[in-house]
Amino acid sequence: MDGDRVGQVAAAGFAGMGLLGLVRPQAIGDLMGLAITTPTGRNEVRAVYGGFGLAVAGALVRGDAGSRRDARRATGVAALGMAAGRVVDVLATRELRGPAAVALAVEAVLGLALIRN
Repeated sequence: MDGDRVGQVAAAGFAGMGLLGLVRPQAIGDLMGLAITTPTGRNEVRAVYGGFGLAVAGALVRGDAGSRRDARRATGVAALGMAAGRVVDVLATRELRGPAAVALAVEAVLGLALIRN
């Protein structure tokens, strides 16, 4: 798959996550097994999953070929960073299951695909 196609697929995923995070933050919490019980928690989900997700999606599809390539690489590094954080948690807790396991796999594969293209 060429770089622009990888970026488009990643952008669609980030856009979906972003829209869900903005419109229904508790749905993100439910998906990940998090109780979002305070306005600050809801704000955090809307900011990190919502706003950040939409900003990344926009960066992956806008601009010239060079800026899209740079956005793919930066997003790939960020995804690998999230995967690394999950690995640290697995090493600390000796536990990985459910949505966190899926997220680790997606972040690692997506991160590698984005930095290679």
